Amino acid sequence: MKRVLVTIACIVLGIAVVAGVGAVAAISGEEPKAIVAKQVGTMQTPDGEKPHYELHLDVYPNSSAAVPPPRAGSPIQADLLSGQPFYHPSTSIQVPANSVVTIHFTQYDSGGQIYNPYFAKVHGTMDGTMTWNGKKVSEIKPSEVGHTFTVHQYPESTQPYLFLSVPLPMNAGNAKTNSDGYPVDPQKISVTFVTGEAGTYVWNCEFPCGDLYQEFGGPMQARGWMAGTFEVVA
Repeated sequence: MKRVLVTIACIVLGIAVVAGVGAVAAISGEEPKAIVAKQVGTMQTPDGEKPHYELHLDVYPNSSAAVPPPRAGSPIQADLLSGQPFYHPSTSIQVPANSVVTIHFTQYDSGGQIYNPYFAKVHGTMDGTMTWNGKKVSEIKPSEVGHTFTVHQYPESTQPYLFLSVPLPMNAGNAKTNSDGYPVDPQKISVTFVTGEAGTYVWNCEFPCGDLYQEFGGPMQARGWMAGTFEVVA
């Protein structure tokens, strides 16, 4: 009898594990429609003049009547990620190869202490800085991080090297907000970097703003929320 009970327990546990893996796959597997950088002219770089492209990303603490949440892949995903922060309008990003790219961020969320101060510094931009509310900086206080935008390669990638990490400063907890609950004077950040050859990369937020797994679960691993793909196209 004891052996039978153990067997049944193992089967039940196995089903639970499979269900959990399925739920995680449902969360992380959704790929929203890509936003494509638009050419705005040319820019001089250490390697000569290159085409210059721009795109805009907003970071919200939660959805509202004015800003709908990302499209959920399933009712389970919608329930698990309800009220969580997300990048808008998409987490699938497409930029051209061998070009200068500027990303403009508008950051509406609060924040706090980041676990690893490395991610409170700017990495991978053309001059090692970002523009924050009109001022150039190379880092922010680790205790005042709202989110990060961190692009990196897949493990054991054979693609051209690409790494970009931008700390997005937090808004104060007592910041004046509008009727949707968003700061009326959010943080504005811009970064400019140079792309190389074509390749497909991933990006995510390195600030612990989710749940489970030391706050790196939920939206942190969900494409459409705080993680996505970064495609450099020829």
